[in-house]
Amino acid sequence: MVDDLYQETILDHSKRPRNCHPMPDANRKAEGYNPLCGDELKLFLKVENDIVQDVSFMGSGCAISTASASLMTESLKGKTREEALKLLERFHDLLTTDTPVTKELGKLVVFCGVRDYPARVKCATLAWHTLKSALNSVEIEEPVTTE
Repeated sequence: MVDDLYQETILDHSKRPRNCHPMPDANRKAEGYNPLCGDELKLFLKVENDIVQDVSFMGSGCAISTASASLMTESLKGKTREEALKLLERFHDLLTTDTPVTKELGKLVVFCGVRDYPARVKCATLAWHTLKSALNSVEIEEPVTTE
């Protein structure tokens, strides 16, 4: 039952991704690429006074990659840079360790089943690694890869 709900949420966000559009007034940008699956992502952030005011993405990828980017954008708005990086850390732990699932991740817990499929972890974390790059620089540099 819970697995069905998780799968439904991932499918919904992959078919109808939220915040999937370019952001001309973004002041932080980064690109990400997952060569294993072919996922590509451009992330746009508007950060003011160290707070994520707005976030969006563009790209193409598998259902897990797209859903992860969509859910990430929903969970970042209003967070400080530090809070965003801590969320990234918690999300990564959810996918790569036996960390218990907690409510502090909100809807992001739908990805807890991905840890059972190591090849899919890179799909789910692509947007997050790209986020880290965007928060640490202003200009697009080399694309972040999951390799």
